Parts: sequence; C-alpha cells; structure tokens
Amino acid sequence: MLAALKKYLLIPRLIKLSSAAPKDPRTAWDKYWGDVRTTGATGDVLWDSGSSHELEGYLPTLAQLDPSLPVVDVGCGHGSYTRLLSKHFPHALGLDYAANAVDRARRESTDFPATSYAVCDMTAPDAARIVADALAEAGTGGDANVFIRGVLHVLDPKGRAALAANLLPVVGKRGSVFLAETNFRGTPVDYVTHLGATRHSIPAPLEWAIRGLPMPGRFGAAQRAKAFPAPDWTVVEDGSANIETRPLSNPSSPDVIPGYYAVLRPR
Repeated sequence: MLAALKKYLLIPRLIKLSSAAPKDPRTAWDKYWGDVRTTGATGDVLWDSGSSHELEGYLPTLAQLDPSLPVVDVGCGHGSYTRLLSKHFPHALGLDYAANAVDRARRESTDFPATSYAVCDMTAPDAARIVADALAEAGTGGDANVFIRGVLHVLDPKGRAALAANLLPVVGKRGSVFLAETNFRGTPVDYVTHLGATRHSIPAPLEWAIRGLPMPGRFGAAQRAKAFPAPDWTVVEDGSANIETRPLSNPSSPDVIPGYYAVLRPR
C-alpha cells in the first residue's frame, strides 16, 4: 500500500515534464530528432537498445514475408531497424514524418547501400504515392513488405485506421505487414515506473521522451482489429512480443516492455 502511494507521488512531476512537450505531434517529433545527440545502447533514444537482439527474435516470423520484395520501415526514426532489415531483404526504405529523423537516418546509413529514406506521413492521403515514388527512385517498385515497430501505439484510432488503409496499395497482392507494438497493461505511472522512474529520479532517456513527446498508448489485438478491419486484412499470425528499450536499470542489457506482434496480408 505504501509502495503504491509513493509511486503516485510521481504524478505532479510527470505532469510538469509532459506539459513542456509541443502540442503538435509533428513539431514534437521533429524537435526531438533534431535534439538527439547520440543513439545506441548509451544514447538518448529510449527505444533504441543498440542491439539486433529484438529483430533476431522476429526473424522466424518475418520469414513468412516474401523475401524477394523490398521492405518499407514505417516510422524509421534514425534508421536502426531499416539498416538491420536491409540485411534480410533486397532493399529497405525507411519512412518518417520527422525530417530531422530522416536526415539522421541518412547520416547513420552511409555504409548500408541497400537502404534509402524519405519523409512521409503514412496517415496522409498522398502516402502511398510518396512510397511508390521513393521505391522507384531506389530502383525497386511494385509490391512491398511493411515493417512497423512502435508507431501505432502513439497514434489515435483515426490515425491508425488511415495508416492501415494507406498500406493496402503499398503491399499490393504479394506483400505483407509485420507490426510490433508496446502493449503495456497499466497506467502511465505504472509504465514509467516499469522503466525505472521513481519520485527521486527518472532515467535520462525516459525523462527526455516524457518532456518532449506525446504520451503513448497501447496497441494489442483489440486495437489491431479496429485499425486493420477483417474485410480488408487477414491475420496470418499474432501473439505477445518483447519490445526492448535502451538499457536503463542495468547498463549491460536492455529493459523490456510487454508488446504485441502480428503478421497481416490484404484480402
């Protein structure tokens, strides 16, 4: 009882920190990526573990995607997953609606020739055309696979539905969608304490995310069913996932957030 009370003493500090975040999400994300100093296991980005371990856990599931098609990494950030995906598909296109994220990804990907990047809001009406043009510019076209990690849980239901609808022309008849999202069952206070926040201290990457970014939600099977409706999508496989963050509580290993994954194909 006392421990629970102490946990909720965090609330005033969380409110104060989050009140500083820009109200417009695009502005918030672009500023965040413009301010990032370092990435990887000792960097500023909360959800970058600096390791390929999480993706390696997905590889048996990703094997169900057509390996001859390019893959589109939606919400690529600084391109850590785009670069890893380029080792398993003929080309990996990273998309982000924050121009500063795309600039950073390009700088960090100079040694990965099978990657390219474009600024694209996948909830916008022209998203599919931008993707098609970017793939054509990269020398690959037609259907594509899609990889999404940690994007849908920060969108509202309208944004999720718009993103899913825009993926239909991207995947075409041969492509598939793989998604992995945080699905934490608890309050925002539970979430941040799970990642090491106390009323005395908050890990720096977590504090920076709270201070600068929109409050995340959760995305599980129920949210997926609404965003990817059955008349349009078939669920090939889904289940629980472990979303790894930058090491916080132990400098030698990532922290883990309960998550959800799914593979979907258009009907």
